[in-house]
Amino acid sequence: MRSDQIKRGVERAPNRSLLYALGLIEEEMDRPIIGVVSSYNEIVPGHMNLDKISEAVKAGVREAGGIPIEFPAIAVCDGIAMGHIGMKYSLVTRDLIADSTEAMAMAHQFDGLVLIPNCDKNVPGLLMAAARVNIPSIIVSGGPMLAGRLKDGRRTCLSHMFEAVGAYKAGTLDEKGVQDYEENACPSCGSCSGMYTANSMNCLAEVIGMALPGNGTIPAPYSARIRLAKKAGMQVMELVRRNLRPRDIMTAAAFHNAETVDMALGCSTNTMLHLPAIAHEAGVSMTLDNANAISAVTPNLCHLAPAGDTFMEDLDQAGGVRAVMAELTKKDLLDTSVMTCTGKTLAENLVGAKILDEELIRPIDRPYSATGGIAVLKGNLAPDGCVVKQSAVDPKMLAHTGPARVFNSEEEAIAAIYDRQINPGDVVVIRYEGPKGGPGMREMLNPTSAIVGMGLGDSVALITDGRFSGATRGASIGHISPEAASGGPIALVEEGDQIAIDIPAGSIRLLVDEDTLAARRAAWVCPEPKIKTGYLARYAKLVSSADKGAILE
Repeated sequence: MRSDQIKRGVERAPNRSLLYALGLIEEEMDRPIIGVVSSYNEIVPGHMNLDKISEAVKAGVREAGGIPIEFPAIAVCDGIAMGHIGMKYSLVTRDLIADSTEAMAMAHQFDGLVLIPNCDKNVPGLLMAAARVNIPSIIVSGGPMLAGRLKDGRRTCLSHMFEAVGAYKAGTLDEKGVQDYEENACPSCGSCSGMYTANSMNCLAEVIGMALPGNGTIPAPYSARIRLAKKAGMQVMELVRRNLRPRDIMTAAAFHNAETVDMALGCSTNTMLHLPAIAHEAGVSMTLDNANAISAVTPNLCHLAPAGDTFMEDLDQAGGVRAVMAELTKKDLLDTSVMTCTGKTLAENLVGAKILDEELIRPIDRPYSATGGIAVLKGNLAPDGCVVKQSAVDPKMLAHTGPARVFNSEEEAIAAIYDRQINPGDVVVIRYEGPKGGPGMREMLNPTSAIVGMGLGDSVALITDGRFSGATRGASIGHISPEAASGGPIALVEEGDQIAIDIPAGSIRLLVDEDTLAARRAAWVCPEPKIKTGYLARYAKLVSSADKGAILE
């Protein structure tokens, strides 16, 4: 056993003495030690139930003959961090989570890991750690939040809550209406109820093969989530017995499967940051160039919030991720020979899976669209690419040309939107918010929600070198690469320049001649860093561009 490094031989008597100090007994020294990495805390609604998940995991580990030992991982609630300096600290935690988990796993020589995340950066951060450390590991998340219900009976969610603020600013909703959303949008523990980033990544963890079936969709308050956690605790012992490791599971074929299901589900654009970062840790090359080729042959089968009015609990009742995968196999879009954490192939896991609601999960011959939920655009404004959740774009905005309204921060942009300075047809440009320039690549849910809430969702586009919440909808194009702080073309845009966006054609162009751009480039001076001390300053020096997954180099 790997843990023999800390418990075998006379030379390890000092190590054993400290294990005895933990309350272990002599009979336990022959058992595998399993690290239980819990992201439980009392500030993130998606994590407030993880103490129960970790207890269930530990019960499963003990039942199967292992010694579970829990240690923590941090977590940020993107919704609470939204709209202020706190959002600069969201994406950057992904690497802190991966690094700290690596440190604990290597320092204490665990035989296996059960990783318990739930929200946006914890899932990819813990998957990155699993791939890097490469000891038998399994993920079990805390599960999605239930949908809310307003006083008039309408179902709601966090994205509606943000849009309600825009409606209030536009004068179409009063304070009582805002309060109705405020008190009812988030009714339970769990990751927010739409196909936002957290739920996207929890579903894709299942697709990659690192989580048991049901991980992506079983609601957080359901007892089935506790049962899943117990099974995960038991299953990690089987993985240890077989020495089945993350890199045996997270192969190039598994990542191709994940991106295919991503397109079918209509996942968050943040998956285009996280999947390449996880793949990088697993030794697999994955670039934005893959996305459009996969999207071209993968139909979009689901329109969950924010693209539609259905939620994760509905997807679960309709057959879950397994049903979506089973439908995709009808056109041989998945490699079902891949190994998974169940110890079985994907093909074996999908036996008996079927759609139970053909409106929530469309049959493959009657999709919402013939192409996938995410598109990558390129052009002289984004030579290295940018991303948009095309399944959540109003059809009127799939192709749009308009004048640039240029802002050098999110705060400047949101102030202009609320002050009604943005007009139908405009293209809002928010720059110096990328991985380096932010630093930390903030999500732009406040301005995008304000645009929709103020009735401009079918007439205004927004582009940024920052990123978007999975709750964003509309013609919102993020991850512009290279970013402004690296001298990318977005830094050269001036007020009133015409910008042409053609999502079906995969194109985004600044309609300014090359001589003019060359003159602007020669005059451009990189602004002083916004943050000069602490972790964010170190992060800015090491982080790569968004098209590479914003990995640390």
